[in-house]
Amino acid sequence: MRAAVLGAATSPFVRQASGGLYALTSRAILDAITAAGVEPGEIEAVYVGNVFGPSGVVPRVLRDAGITGVPSLRLEAACASGTLAAHQAVRDVVAGRHRTVLALGVEMMSELFDGPIVPERTDPEGSLGLPLPGLYALQAHRYLSVHGLDVADIARVAVKNRAQGALNPAAQKRTPVTLEQVLGSRPIAEPLTLDQCCPVGDGAAAAVIGLSRRADDVLVTGTGWSSGLAWPGVDDLPWGMASVTRAAEEAFAASRRSAPEVDVLEVHDAFTIGEVLTVEALGLCAPGTAPRLLADGELGPGGRWPVNTSGGLLSRGHALGATGVAQIAEVYEQLTGRSGERQVAAPRIGLVETMGGGASGLDGNTAVVMVLEAQQ
Repeated sequence: MRAAVLGAATSPFVRQASGGLYALTSRAILDAITAAGVEPGEIEAVYVGNVFGPSGVVPRVLRDAGITGVPSLRLEAACASGTLAAHQAVRDVVAGRHRTVLALGVEMMSELFDGPIVPERTDPEGSLGLPLPGLYALQAHRYLSVHGLDVADIARVAVKNRAQGALNPAAQKRTPVTLEQVLGSRPIAEPLTLDQCCPVGDGAAAAVIGLSRRADDVLVTGTGWSSGLAWPGVDDLPWGMASVTRAAEEAFAASRRSAPEVDVLEVHDAFTIGEVLTVEALGLCAPGTAPRLLADGELGPGGRWPVNTSGGLLSRGHALGATGVAQIAEVYEQLTGRSGERQVAAPRIGLVETMGGGASGLDGNTAVVMVLEAQQ
């Protein structure tokens, strides 16, 4: 039995959303249900990715969308919360437990943070005052040093993704930037500047998962989920990347596909170095070679592997629980030819990757990779 994305949608990703959490979520749910061609009463179960919401957030957001009386569960896996919700929805459908399941992601970051997310104080990073920009900056230093590269080689990610974000009406940042502007923006954690760091924000995204009913439903042919192992490990890989590789191997094995076959990707670019490392961890290219692909345009909309056609987190913004489902919505729209100005030429196979960090001593706390395929 093969599950499919029947419909998906996102709210706009903004700072300080008008109407708050429930208005954002209702819009995403109803738009996804409409795209799927189903009624609220057909939803048999709901998985919700959410990190910082209030107690009881799930029944409240479902109540406002008219979905009540069905099993529902909130999942928290840091940045991968929404993708994990979709992973669980797919598994339910494949196992025959439910015919139609809603995967939802939602977050109101602006109510809690005005800067970087504060690490857990009981972890060493918390006690040392090392938030995630600092951790990714350490990765960037290591990567550039090991491979003999310059900061411009990773900063081009922001140029590419902000150009794509300018075409995405749901993105928070819709102004293109030059390489000089990226490098000249305010320093955050050297070598990362402000334009190399994603903005946090508010947003919601929803995907209806079920058995395929129409020719333009998008099949989920493989999904992989990995929890973190002790880090640093024997492989000496950058933080988080071994967990991404493990999840990708599981998803590719299930789908009987390989990385080079993918036509369009949405990956976790919370920082520019994150996209570079992830492209390599997925197996698209050898370590240290992603910047060359980037400079040659191979990771852009007209290249061999268009990455983050939505503008990614760097443009859309990072509403933690909503991010993974928003990535799924972008790949769904690409594979069904609904991406407007962002549309790439005739994609057949798409991939979503989200890595949730923030658990000290592990190579990321969760990574989820999903392979999606058009039927025609």
